[in-house]
Amino acid sequence: MSRVRLGIAVAGMAASVAMGVAVWPHARDAGIWLAAQDDPAALADVRVNSALRNNTTLISDNIEAAFAADDADLAASFVELARERNIALGDDVARRVSDAVAEAGSTTQFAKGFAAGLVTGNADDLASLSGTVAGDLFVFGDVRDVVREGKHLAMGEDTDHLVLGLAAAGLAVTAATYVSVGGAGPLRAGLTLVKDTRKAGRLSEGLVAWAGRSTREVVDGPMLREAVAAGSVLRPTKTASAIRAAFRAEKAGALVRVAKDVGRVGEAAGLRAARDTLKVAENPKEIARAARIAEAKGGQTRAILKILGRSALLLATGVFDLAMWLFGALLTLFGFLSSIKATTERATMAWLRRSKARRLEKQIAAEAALAGSAIQG
Repeated sequence: MSRVRLGIAVAGMAASVAMGVAVWPHARDAGIWLAAQDDPAALADVRVNSALRNNTTLISDNIEAAFAADDADLAASFVELARERNIALGDDVARRVSDAVAEAGSTTQFAKGFAAGLVTGNADDLASLSGTVAGDLFVFGDVRDVVREGKHLAMGEDTDHLVLGLAAAGLAVTAATYVSVGGAGPLRAGLTLVKDTRKAGRLSEGLVAWAGRSTREVVDGPMLREAVAAGSVLRPTKTASAIRAAFRAEKAGALVRVAKDVGRVGEAAGLRAARDTLKVAENPKEIARAARIAEAKGGQTRAILKILGRSALLLATGVFDLAMWLFGALLTLFGFLSSIKATTERATMAWLRRSKARRLEKQIAAEAALAGSAIQG
């Protein structure tokens, strides 16, 4: 019976070891995820590392896809990501990316895109986006957008309240930018980025819904109609002053915070990273997390967003499941230690029984020998 109990204890210990081997990788990853859940940059690192383990050609594949899409900036972001993780890409790939970046940033190409963005207010690439920012900084762009949307509002036509509110806020911020000698620059750029991303139809549905609600109260409708009726893009300074009077700064707190975070992304990781953020983020909290990632990762940000998508901006999901993996690991450890304890106790008891049996046998044999000697004597 004792051998059976000892065998059960040994079997339990072996089963615990087998379960531990199976559970440990999941528990280890769960622990890392839970430890990083409040740090967007660290959590992004964990997720990217996991993605790279599952697909060793992920970076090279994305670089080729970026070339195919004529997006040298994204290819450069992946090269930087590979360099950070000591992933060899080869001299040929690095040279191709470098040449593509140089070509995209050539003076002629940039000047054409900049001029188009400045005049039309439509941004399709980095150069044209820089032009729209410049246009807004010099009042022209925001006045153009407010006059256009304001006339729609005055005539009862469909009005893009988000573009209207962003442009009105931009005019107010532009004045602050000049007063602070550029101190409000990131906010100014952030407002333009959100507005132009909206105009291009690339703002996420969640942000469209949120921003639409947030901007409806930012502008005083009657005062704006009066300003638009008397204003003109040909008199930008006078028109801007009238429009600023219709802007309710006290209602724009949430919008300003989002614009600041978008501006932080643009400053740390570039305008395209900010545009990518606006395509995947669904609410202000996710944009704030993107800003923290951009400030920590810089040029790698676009590659991270490309690999992870919106999940890069989410906290650790499935916390209950992660906690259950850790709990399972603890139970397995407890079972292993209990099996060791039971095995040790039962092995010790078996040894003690055998030792006691041997002593008893020796004692009986000694007593028998003594009795035999006494009879012979």
